[in-house]
Amino acid sequence: MNGKSLLLGILAGGVVSAAVTLLSTPVSGKELRNDAKEKGEKVVESVNKLKSDGFNLKEQIAQTSKEGAALIKDLSVDVKESIETWKKTVEPHQRNIQKYLSQIEQSLKELEEKTNNNQQQ
Repeated sequence: MNGKSLLLGILAGGVVSAAVTLLSTPVSGKELRNDAKEKGEKVVESVNKLKSDGFNLKEQIAQTSKEGAALIKDLSVDVKESIETWKKTVEPHQRNIQKYLSQIEQSLKELEEKTNNNQQQ
């Protein structure tokens, strides 16, 4: 009930203030109508411009999202290819390193055995 009373009060106040403004305005009714018409047209133009700008922004965001998704997909493919190439390049060296480590380990065992044999004699 309080909400209705407040709304009615605001509405009545708006109507009274509009009537007082119209009656106390030093311009003629024709001028007032022309001013109101011009201001109304400006408001409509502003709303249409905002609507157009909003649509353009929406289109730009959609386009940017599509381009970003394509870029990420391309980047992902490039990274996968680079990793595969790196693996292919490193794999033969990795085998050689393991081979050399095994040889070094064997040489150390032999050296240790020889050292132990020499100390026992």
